[in-house]
Amino acid sequence: MTAGLSARAGSRAARPCSCPEPLPCECSYLTLVRARVRSARKVHSGEPLLRNGHMLVASTVLAAALGSLFWIFATRWYSAEAVGRSYAALSAATLLSALGSFNLGNVLVRFVPRAGRHTRRLVLRCYAVSAGASALAAVLFLLVIPWAAPGLGYLREPVLAAAFVAATAGYSVFVLQDGALTGLRRTGWVLGENALFAVAKTGMLALCAVLAIGTGILVSWSVALVVAIVVTNVVLFRRAVPEQHRADRTGAPAPRRVFRYAMADYLGNLSSIAAYSIVPLMVLNQLGAEQNAFYSLAWIIADTLYVAAFSMGSSLIVEAARSPERLAEHARRMLRHTGLLLLGAVSLVIAAAPWILKLFGPGYSENGTTVLRLMVLSALPNVLLSVAIDVCRVRRALRWLIALQFTFAVLVITLVAVLLPAYGLTGVGLAWLIAGTAIALPLLVALPRWLPAPDRRPT
Repeated sequence: MTAGLSARAGSRAARPCSCPEPLPCECSYLTLVRARVRSARKVHSGEPLLRNGHMLVASTVLAAALGSLFWIFATRWYSAEAVGRSYAALSAATLLSALGSFNLGNVLVRFVPRAGRHTRRLVLRCYAVSAGASALAAVLFLLVIPWAAPGLGYLREPVLAAAFVAATAGYSVFVLQDGALTGLRRTGWVLGENALFAVAKTGMLALCAVLAIGTGILVSWSVALVVAIVVTNVVLFRRAVPEQHRADRTGAPAPRRVFRYAMADYLGNLSSIAAYSIVPLMVLNQLGAEQNAFYSLAWIIADTLYVAAFSMGSSLIVEAARSPERLAEHARRMLRHTGLLLLGAVSLVIAAAPWILKLFGPGYSENGTTVLRLMVLSALPNVLLSVAIDVCRVRRALRWLIALQFTFAVLVITLVAVLLPAYGLTGVGLAWLIAGTAIALPLLVALPRWLPAPDRRPT
């Protein structure tokens, strides 16, 4: 604050006004107002914290929209059986990739901003570990398919098996390169990469349909994945990483204790995966497939808001890693901004829930409106939890990082087990909302302790 006041005072001294009366005069006030307006514009529109966060959210929304378009075309050009088998295979590949990647995408977001000349080595090591572990997970999955997923037995054919292993390993690289680009503040390329992947797989799908290729959905997805990986990494290693190396004039030390950080973040992430995966199974077992369809659609919509908060948080981690002394300032700004952003989205979805669900059929509107409203409402307390987790990542508070995610997952699963039998889908929505609120309230009360406000005392 003192430096800012001194700078403004120096600016006035360097550019004295032409008014005859002594300061403070009208021109000096106008100069001060203009300076504050320029500063506000810089903070709210030009600062990387929010600009990159918005770019990542836009990338998420674009990927979801174009991905939906891909499946709409797939249902038009291929039989329901082919679509169902292909979707199951791709879901298995992405899940195995997530398990085998050890959450190294978050590691790159956290450590790349200060890796300097060690950036290339860090990225390539993460690629190698993630791709190797994901490929191993895919091989093990193929071995147990007869017992775990008999419907995917066709993947055990030699050519398809090799393609499945390669696609699983490739998808882990596809995810990690987003983390590298985010850490390098190249979020515009993240948007472009996801757009390239979506457009390429849709174009390949049309070509496969014309050529009557039975496995066209899998082929188009895999070919587009290769294109996106090759193009992105050419740009990444020929432009972004060399620029990072040239900018390292002081010789930044190699990142330390990366493995310990990665394992802690991975364990916490497994807790979240457990909650997301177990709850649909609980609904399916107790209420049946139809009710599970109503819940799943509500979760997909709500999860978009959860992912938006996560995307904004990635930008927070990058900026806080670059300037650790500004962590509290950045985190509080991100908390306010993301909260207001989601408040508008949540209000819109709550008001329009019946009409949104009618697009999928009258049954969805009749049975899913309440749970949809509760699910999207749960995204608001999740903002505070998301920021708290990101702060733990920056500070390497690994015990708190695990504890927050594990506690939230246990609360969700326990509350669903209690409320589901009595209240059905409404109970599931309440479980997510109550769990999020139960975590957010203590975090809010303790906010001055774990996120102290910047000192604004006058000098």
